[in-house]
Amino acid sequence: MSENLTFRRAESSDVAVIVAMLADDILGAARNPPFDEHRESYLKAFAAISTDPNNELWVIEDKAEIVGSFQLTFIPGLSRKGATRCEIEAVRIASPRRGQGLGSILIHWAIERARSKGCAMVQLTSDTKRTDAHRFYKRLGFAKSHAGFKLSL
Repeated sequence: MSENLTFRRAESSDVAVIVAMLADDILGAARNPPFDEHRESYLKAFAAISTDPNNELWVIEDKAEIVGSFQLTFIPGLSRKGATRCEIEAVRIASPRRGQGLGSILIHWAIERARSKGCAMVQLTSDTKRTDAHRFYKRLGFAKSHAGFKLSL
């Protein structure tokens, strides 16, 4: 594990690298076509994220190389006495760096970020086919508490 890890907000110049990490497995490849083929839509999405005060897109760097990425969305709500929750989304570690503990560092950092923003809980979803990810999240103390439903539009 490198001692040179830094967390910073993603910049538009990082989007191609982030998209490549999102596409770097069988499930992600089907959902995330190459950056160059959809540059405009990816950059439009990045602009929406980066200008929304309730969204943060982060990268992890090791010696100036991006080795991970994730998005945090802060959701204010009336439930739980008006609690704000943090959704951790699009968690990715670069494939050559998986299995080295970066995922744990990322999640712990995200939890602390949520605490610093006054969140009462963090939550995330994971595709039902990602059984390794499910074991990982359970090891970190996450409980499988809800069934998720999606409707593509």
